[in-house]
Amino acid sequence: MPEAQVLAAEATIGSPAVNISIFGAFVLITLVITFRASRNNKSAADYYAAGRNISGTQNGLAIAGDYLSAASFLGIAGAIAVYGYDGFLYSIGFLVAWLVALLLVAELMRNTARYTMADVLAFRMRQGPVRTAAAISTLAVSLFYLLAQMAGAGGLVTLLLGVTGEAAQALVVVLVGALMIIYVLVGGMRGTTWVQIIKASLLIAGALVMTLWVLAEFGFNLSSLLGGAVDNAVEGRDVLAPGAQYGATSTSKLDFVSLGLALVLGTAGLPHVLMRFYTVPTAKDARRSVVWAIWLIGVFYLFSLVIGYGAGALVGPERILGAPGAVNSAAPLLAFELGGTILLGIIAGVAFATILAVVAGLTITASASFAHDVYASVIKKGNVPPNGEVRIARITAVVIGAISIGLGILALQAGLNIAFLVALAFAVAASANLPTILYTLFWKRFTTQGALWSMYGGLIACIVLIVFSPVVSGAPVNPATGLSPSLFQDVDFHWFPLNNPGIVSIPLSFFLGWLGTVLSKERPDLDKNAELEVRSLTGIGAEKAVQH
Repeated sequence: MPEAQVLAAEATIGSPAVNISIFGAFVLITLVITFRASRNNKSAADYYAAGRNISGTQNGLAIAGDYLSAASFLGIAGAIAVYGYDGFLYSIGFLVAWLVALLLVAELMRNTARYTMADVLAFRMRQGPVRTAAAISTLAVSLFYLLAQMAGAGGLVTLLLGVTGEAAQALVVVLVGALMIIYVLVGGMRGTTWVQIIKASLLIAGALVMTLWVLAEFGFNLSSLLGGAVDNAVEGRDVLAPGAQYGATSTSKLDFVSLGLALVLGTAGLPHVLMRFYTVPTAKDARRSVVWAIWLIGVFYLFSLVIGYGAGALVGPERILGAPGAVNSAAPLLAFELGGTILLGIIAGVAFATILAVVAGLTITASASFAHDVYASVIKKGNVPPNGEVRIARITAVVIGAISIGLGILALQAGLNIAFLVALAFAVAASANLPTILYTLFWKRFTTQGALWSMYGGLIACIVLIVFSPVVSGAPVNPATGLSPSLFQDVDFHWFPLNNPGIVSIPLSFFLGWLGTVLSKERPDLDKNAELEVRSLTGIGAEKAVQH
């Protein structure tokens, strides 16, 4: 066994009892809160939007809890530890994206929609086809995101329990999926919101402690920390300069541009982020919640920079890549290096809390989209018995949970970087959702055909390019692990050279939305557009829409 793997194996030992106790305490507390929150779930508005009585500050914390996923904590820290500067580019993309959401989407969506993204997209279009398309894109984005969270959960199992093997990791994926389903079935959006608030507080506090501890190890001298990371870096790799991951070839540089586009434009099209805007009482609270989220997320990403370089300096990239979970294990290994068993248990527990909170938010969004947009609006055409919509949403949550468990196990066994998996979810959101949202809000000539061409065209192009990219097959073998980072190891059917398809699929979706509209024989509903414009800018009529 190579030295790196021996060191990693030692790091996984810790104290399984301590790790499980810390995680169990979080689960117990959040389950109690979820059951208490469920007492107020008397209607669809309560279940989907927490009764629209979450304050701007609370919602900002919940957005941070929803957005700071396992990718933010585990994937980005690992990417910085191994690749340095290029790893931090994920953080910059994730953060800058919120300016798009704040300036173009947050307030307008809050004023216009009831529960889901499709409420806005179908406002002045033909309801059936647009709601169906929006539900399909919502499910696609949610499943990609869930895939990343489940893979992160399984990759963490060896650090929690001190055991290895695919069966143990798969069991943890099943456990996370089961807990996720319970949170959503019982607590709805209100319970999920409080889980996310607690998780965000724990995550930021845990990151602060690790940041201060790492800086203390280097006498609070940032230059010494960076120098330690340089000294421990992979031979020939400059972790303080761009190009370690994206820059060796013209293809990798193009891949970086594609990744940046997906990250910056994807946030404003993420259904589970958009759904959080509907939980606040006013548009002012929607703006306040985004401003809070930007500050919290920005501070956390500064912490992740120190944690990532700290892991590179104190643990080393070889040891990280040789550990179970590879780059995703950097933060837990650093915690073990700094504070031994106790800190490892706390950080692993926080990472699990992160995963649980995010998957709960994703699941309630996907299930709400199917129940509200497909079942209630398309199949039943609004004739839904009392609580019938919520019952279907709960059934859908179970189905989505089961599918995400299966896909998560598959992604885990391939050893994919979860920050990268989330970037694919952003690419799907930016391709399938954002162009249609912007056209609907700002182009009065936009038609149903344009919306369908944009959503389906962007979604299909994005997924097809992902399927035939090195993410799925044909990526070169990583010498550190002996494995290809592709999902399928022993086949090669890729022809698209980039890992992220955003640079092709996002402009294509904008173009198809325009082309479908100009070629459409349908005349736009100018009266409905005027109503949408007034409601989105002023909020007049929004409360009436919620009550009906």
